Amino acid sequence: MMLQNLRDHCDAVEECYEFMLAYAAQGLPRDSGSSSGEKLRGLLRRAVEAASLLPGAYEAAISQEGLQPVEKHRVFLSVLTRDAGDALAAIELVLAQPVISSQLIDNLNASIHLRALLTDLFLIDEIAKVGRSVPNSIS
Repeated sequence: MMLQNLRDHCDAVEECYEFMLAYAAQGLPRDSGSSSGEKLRGLLRRAVEAASLLPGAYEAAISQEGLQPVEKHRVFLSVLTRDAGDALAAIELVLAQPVISSQLIDNLNASIHLRALLTDLFLIDEIAKVGRSVPNSIS
């Protein structure tokens, strides 16, 4: 249950990133007046919520799902917490802008902060998949 919650948060951030790649390629000067612009803001808000909940979801999964070795997961939790906070700052800065152009999103996509979080999520997502498919090995 906790692993699925964690994977759901990972999926929300990844879905936003994938949409941002397509949005950046459109060459739009602004988000207003387009359906993709409306969708972009919605996905960014969803990513903000998911990224803010990720550290707690991972911590709960460590405790409740018996992820092993616990000490290694806890150390990585501090990395995830830092990377999620950095990515959140960048995403929230973009969301606060009155106009979100394709170029702005392209710059966000290239941000080392967002890429660090995505790399963390890919790692965690794989761990969660293993945890779901091999429950006896992690409990």
